[in-house]
Amino acid sequence: MSSGVRRISLGIDWLDYAMLGGVPRGNWLLITGEPGVGKSILTIQAAGANVDAMPVVYVSTETRFFDVVRQAKQFHIDLSDAVSLADVLAGKVKDVKTNLVVIDLFGLAREYRELLRAGEEEEGKSKARSPLSMEVVMASIERAYEVLGVGEEGKVTKDVLVIIDSLAPMWAHAPAMARLITYRLRQRLYRSNVTVIMTNQFAPTTGMTFGFGAEHIADAIIHMWIEQPEKKKEIERWLIIKKARLTNHYRKAIKYEIEPGRGLTLIEPSIDELKKWFDEYAKEREPNGDE
Repeated sequence: MSSGVRRISLGIDWLDYAMLGGVPRGNWLLITGEPGVGKSILTIQAAGANVDAMPVVYVSTETRFFDVVRQAKQFHIDLSDAVSLADVLAGKVKDVKTNLVVIDLFGLAREYRELLRAGEEEEGKSKARSPLSMEVVMASIERAYEVLGVGEEGKVTKDVLVIIDSLAPMWAHAPAMARLITYRLRQRLYRSNVTVIMTNQFAPTTGMTFGFGAEHIADAIIHMWIEQPEKKKEIERWLIIKKARLTNHYRKAIKYEIEPGRGLTLIEPSIDELKKWFDEYAKEREPNGDE
C-alpha cells in the first residue's frame, strides 16, 4: 500500500490501513493477548493472504497440523496445499510442491530427535531436551526453508514469512529464561528478507506477557484484549498497535469482532477513518517511525 517501505499484508484490510500497509519486510511483529482474542486467527489470515505470493513457514506449538488447516477453512482460507514438516521428515511426502510448510508440536514430538542431532552437529554439543526446545524449533524452521527451496547453508534466497503461534510453550519450563531464549531465536533466524509474526500469551492478572521475554526482539507489537467481561456482561474485543518501527501507525484503540467465515472484522473506528489515516501518511517516502 505505501511507498518507500516494502510491506507484508496481515490479511485484514483495516489493520493494514492502520499500519500503513502492513508489516515492513524483515520486521518481527509480536501479537500479545489473553486466550479468546483471536491471535491465532490473525496469524491464519496473514498466512492466507501471503501464501500465494511467497513461501510461508507456520510454526504451531499448541495446535496440530490438521487443526490449523481446518480452522483456516472456517474462515474461507484455503491452506489445503500445506505440507507437514513431520510428514516430510518421516518420508510420507516425497515430491513437495507447496508454498506452505506447517511445523506443529505433535510433529516435532515424533521427529525431534533427528532435528536435535542436526542442531548438535552445528552447535558442537547437546542443548535441546524436548521438542519445544528453541534449538529444535530453529532447526525445524531451517529445515522448512530447505523443503520450500528457499534456504541452504544458512542463507535464505527469497522473501519468506515465518509465523510462530505461540512462543510461550518454548519457555514454559523456565519463564526466567524467556528473554535469553527469544534473543537467541532472533540472532539465529534474523534475515532482511524474512518477516516474522509471533504470538504470546498475556496475563490480565499481572498485566504482562507470559515470561516477559519477547517484547525486546519485536519491531512491532499489537496488543489484543477483552474489555472487562465481568463488568460489561459481554465480550468486547479491542486491539492497539503499541509500536511499529518504520511505521507512523494508528495510535487509538480499535474495536473488532470475530465473525464466522470472515475472521477479524472492524467495529470502530469506521473503515473510512482508517483509510483517511492511511491516505494522509502513506505519502511519506520513508516513514520515520516512533521507536
